[in-house]
This record gives sequence, structure tokens and C-alpha cells, in this order.
Amino acid sequence: MRFLFKTDYEDDIRLFPHSGYVVSYGLLFAVLLIAPYVLSSYLMSQLVFVCIYATVGVALMILTGFTGQASLGHAAFLAIGAYTAAYLQKYNVPFPVYFLAAGALAGCIGALVGFPALRLQGIYLVIATISFAFIVEEILARWESVTNGNEGLRVKALSLLGVTVSRDSPTFYFLCLAVLVLTIVGTLNLLRSPTGRAFVAIRDSETAARSMGVNVALYKVKSFAISAAITGFAGVLFAHKLSFISPEMFTLQLSIEFIIVILIGGTFSLHGAVLGSIFIVMIDPFLTYLKDDMPGIIAGVAATFGAGTAAAGNIQSKVAAFASLNGLKGAIYGIIIMMFVLFEPLGIYGRWLKIKLFFQLFPLYKRSTFKRQKIYVKSERNR
Repeated sequence: MRFLFKTDYEDDIRLFPHSGYVVSYGLLFAVLLIAPYVLSSYLMSQLVFVCIYATVGVALMILTGFTGQASLGHAAFLAIGAYTAAYLQKYNVPFPVYFLAAGALAGCIGALVGFPALRLQGIYLVIATISFAFIVEEILARWESVTNGNEGLRVKALSLLGVTVSRDSPTFYFLCLAVLVLTIVGTLNLLRSPTGRAFVAIRDSETAARSMGVNVALYKVKSFAISAAITGFAGVLFAHKLSFISPEMFTLQLSIEFIIVILIGGTFSLHGAVLGSIFIVMIDPFLTYLKDDMPGIIAGVAATFGAGTAAAGNIQSKVAAFASLNGLKGAIYGIIIMMFVLFEPLGIYGRWLKIKLFFQLFPLYKRSTFKRQKIYVKSERNR
């Protein structure tokens, strides 16, 4: 077991607490670098979506996990970034320019959304962000001169340093990976700054933060703006990966998926954004497997254990009918969220911390050793 003795204030804000982090993250980064040369094109496509979803998850983590402001409208910020890229691309604007412009525009709109949200909390703030998402979706459908309405826009392959980068090329994957790494490192540095500490103070207790001189209104708007800007950057990559965008792609369901990313991954750690994005991206292949392959496997097992051909066929048809039910994906989402809320509120990363602590302290580990982070309810925040 490793013991850390902090002898300097710099030790408390060090990016890597000890050499073990450098080795483990170095190995992970090396694996990610060689992934395009050993994995199939399908897995690489899924890995690109993991990077994009994780970037949005980190942005949502800044707003929800670290500032305590709920949002169900991040699909709108993703749409703003995507449509900004598609629109400016028609005028031959280079990629670095419209990439930064998309983030800046999404950040400015996020700040504007943050101002009305200053007087809202809890479910009322959620309703306000949902309303904003519906407004953006309606604008995208009606403003045909810019967005081409419901017919959508075709997004050309991006050009980087005079070289056309295909959406399936290793270069595009490395670009998405670089954006994710820079986002995570930037967020870690943000959280170690006075701004990040003010975000956390607001999340824990607005009254206490205000009594310590924190301008709560200013930092809430900052949080909205930073979160929206990062989501706008991800929207550009999202548009290039899909090569076609339309208003029905940025619905409330997409915002709910982003919330699921941080709920299942872990609300209070950036690791949770990555783990949650892996889950949310890989759930579709799992459902495809459940629909196409699982009925045959179950029927084969039934036949092996003595069931007749007719009985095995009947089982296969029932399983296939269940797997093809409309809303199965939503039902699985709901069940998984309920299980995590009831049994593991800290998400996948919280469970990993418990497993790691168990092996570090074995055989002296007790369930009471790992204490959950205190979540303050509204009535406790004013005490």
C-alpha cells in the first residue's frame, strides 16, 4: 500500500500525485496510440465516438458535477457547434478557424442561458434547459436559409494543413483523442485554480461560498459558458464524424444520454466521463447482439439441455420478439440508472475505487472504510 506524505502546498495541486499515475497513464496513452493499427475499422469508429462523448461528458461534469447546476440542454450546444462548422465550411473557412468559432459561439450562448438560470434551482433549472434545447431544435428546423431545415446539411471532410482528413482515418481519431486529452488536462488545471475551487464551493453550499466572498452569479455564468464552449468543440468533431447533420439528431434523448454518461460513470470525477461514454457507446452493439445472436444462443443451450426442437424454436422466437420490442433501449437505460442510483451512486469509477481500496487494505478492509462523498440537500445548505 502506498502512503503519500505531503510536505508542500504544491503537493496538493500536483497533476500526478505519484509516479504510479505517470506509469499507468503512460501505458494507457501508448495503447491508444497504437489502437488504429491493431483494431478493426468498426472498433475505431466506436472509439472515436467514445472520445466525442467523453469530451461532452467532461463539459457536463464541469457544470453539473463540480458546480451543481443541472442541465438537459447540452444537445443544443452540440448542435450549435455542428451547424457552425457546417455553415462556415461552405465559405471555405479553414478548420482551425471554424473549430474555434464554434466553441466561442456555443460559449457565448451558454453564458446567455446562464443568466436566466441564476434565479432557478433544481427541477426548475432542468425545465429551463429543456426549453432552451427545444427552442434551438425549432430554430434549426425553421431557419432554412442557414440550416437547410429538416433536410439537413452535408458536412465535407475536414482539411488540416492542406491535407484532407477522412472521418475513418487514423488522423481523425488522433484529432479527437487530442481534443479529449487537452480538455481533460485543461479541466484538471481549471479545478486546481481559484475558479475551479469556487465552482466546488458553489456546489457544496451557495450560502457558504457567498459568505467567503465568491461571486456566485458570476461563477455560475462562467460554468455555463465553459461547459457550452467545450460541447461546441465536440459538436464540430461530431458533425465531421457523421458527415451529415439534421435537427432530429439533436433531440432531448441525446441530452439524456449525456446525463447518463456522468451518472453511470461517476458524477464527481473526470474518470467517470470517460467510463460513462464507453458504456453509452457500447450499449448499441450490445443491443444488436441481444437482438440478432442471443435468441439462437439461448435456443442452442435449451436444445443441449434436453429441450425438444419445437420447444427450442419457441424459446428462440420469444427471445427474438422481446429483443425487437420498441423502447427496449430506453428500458435498459432506465433499469441501469435505477441500479446505479440505488446501489452505486458514485458510478463505475466509485466502484473501481472501492475495489482498489479493497486490495490495498486486504485483509483489513471493512465496508465502512470507504465513505461516500457527502451530498448536501437544499435544507442542509443553509445551515
